[in-house]
Amino acid sequence: MNFRRALSIDFGKFQLDAASLVALADPQSIAKWTALTGTFSFVDTLFLAPGIHKQSSAPGLSGGELPPAGALASGYVFRIENEAMVYFLQSVGKTGNLLDLVVDSPPTTAMEGLRWLFGSPGIIPLFLFAIGQVLTLAVITKLAYLKEWWSLVIIAMWMSARFCNIWSIKRRSHIGWKGKSEPGVNGDLLILLTQDRWIRLQGTVDDLKAVTSGQWLRDKTLFDELLITFSTLVVYLSAVLSGNLSTTGSLYLLCLLLASAGLLELCTGLATGLQMYGRTIKVVGKPTPYTRRLDLAHELIRETGRGDWAIGLGMIPSKDRGDGPVL
Repeated sequence: MNFRRALSIDFGKFQLDAASLVALADPQSIAKWTALTGTFSFVDTLFLAPGIHKQSSAPGLSGGELPPAGALASGYVFRIENEAMVYFLQSVGKTGNLLDLVVDSPPTTAMEGLRWLFGSPGIIPLFLFAIGQVLTLAVITKLAYLKEWWSLVIIAMWMSARFCNIWSIKRRSHIGWKGKSEPGVNGDLLILLTQDRWIRLQGTVDDLKAVTSGQWLRDKTLFDELLITFSTLVVYLSAVLSGNLSTTGSLYLLCLLLASAGLLELCTGLATGLQMYGRTIKVVGKPTPYTRRLDLAHELIRETGRGDWAIGLGMIPSKDRGDGPVL
C-alpha cells in the first residue's frame, strides 16, 4: 500500500462551501461587548463576528443573579436587577476579596467627554474593535475586486442582521425608572455576589441609582421582536446560501469571522470598565482579601458607625455576640 499517496491531499479539489455556518456559532462575544458598552452605534454593523443573531441575549449574561446590596450610609438593603451591571460585577469580582469600584458622573465638557469615550472600556479595546471594522471593509473591497458577488451578498445579509439587532438594542436602552433624584448626595454600597465575591461601589446617589436600579433594557415590543426574528432568519438564510460561494469567497469569509471573533474576545477581556447611560464604572485599586466575611463586616461597621446594613445583608445577627462558628 502506498501510504504517501493515501495521505496526499488534492488541494485543487478542496471545498469550503459552508464557511458561513461559523456565523451561527454562539461565543457570546457580541453580547458581552454590548453589555460592557451599554449600547451600540450603527457604525458597528461593520464588525462581523460569530453570534450576530445572539446580540439580543445580552441581558441573560448575568445568569439571573440578583445580588443583595446594602447602603452603608442609610442602612437600606435592596437587590440589584440591572443585568449589565450584575454581569460586570461578576466579571471583575474575586472570591474572598473586596473590590472597590467607583461610578463617574456623565461628562459635562468636551474634554470630559473625550476621557469618558476612551476611559471605558479602554483605548486598547476600542483600537482592536476599530481594527475589526477596517478588516471588514478590506474584505469587502477585495471580494468586489475578485467579483465574488455571492460573498458580498452574504456579508450584506450579516450587516443587515447586525443593523436590526443594534436598532433593537438602541430602542430598548433608553434610561427608564431610577427612583427619586437626590442631587449632591454621595452614596456607598456593599454588594454581595455569589461565590463570596464582595464589591464596594461608591459615587453620587443619583449615579448609583442609574446603574443599579430598574432595568438595563426595557422589555421587547412587537417591533423589537420582529427585528430580532428577521435578524435571526437572515443569518440562518446566509448559511443556506453559502453553498453558492466559491472556495476563495468562503475562505475570505471564514478568515474574517475567525479574526473578528479573536479581536472581540480580546476587547471584552481587556475592557477596564463599564459604560451605562453616560456613566462610567471603573475598578479602583486591587482586591483586598479577607479570611472571614465577618471580618469585612466588622471593619466596615467601624468605618461607617452603623451595622443595620450588615444585619439586613445577613452578615451579622441582630445581636452580634460572637457565639458559634462564623464564616
